[in-house]
Amino acid sequence: MSLQIELLENSFDLIAPQGDLLMDTFYSKLFEVAPSVQPLFASVDLKKQKGMLLSALVLVRKSLRDLPSIVPALQAMGARHVKYGTEDAHYAVVGQVLLASMAAIAGDAWKAEYTNAWADAYNVVASTMIAGAAEARAAAAPATHA
Repeated sequence: MSLQIELLENSFDLIAPQGDLLMDTFYSKLFEVAPSVQPLFASVDLKKQKGMLLSALVLVRKSLRDLPSIVPALQAMGARHVKYGTEDAHYAVVGQVLLASMAAIAGDAWKAEYTNAWADAYNVVASTMIAGAAEARAAAAPATHA
């Protein structure tokens, strides 16, 4: 799959100056749409969490032209999320809420092609993180003998 790099860069640059608002909107919408994930954040400093998510998005934005370079970091992030109780199914709702939040922050400047480009990019990121999570679960599973 080839990503639409220029659309991704331009659209992220459009919303980046409002990063704090993006994070506030994202988590508010996430807890509204998927209240079952809220307990995963019970012992989390949400301000710090918002900063980490925004930093991860900035990393993706800066790495769009060389995504293979961040594959190990994304896999490690997916592995860490296993410890937090993240399930593979959570990635879909997070993606939907993230894209809706981006569109809400950008307002009329957001274009449908931005949503499509980010959906493709998010799928690459999420599938890489899910692969890292699967490896972590496999490594943690007790060995069975036949």
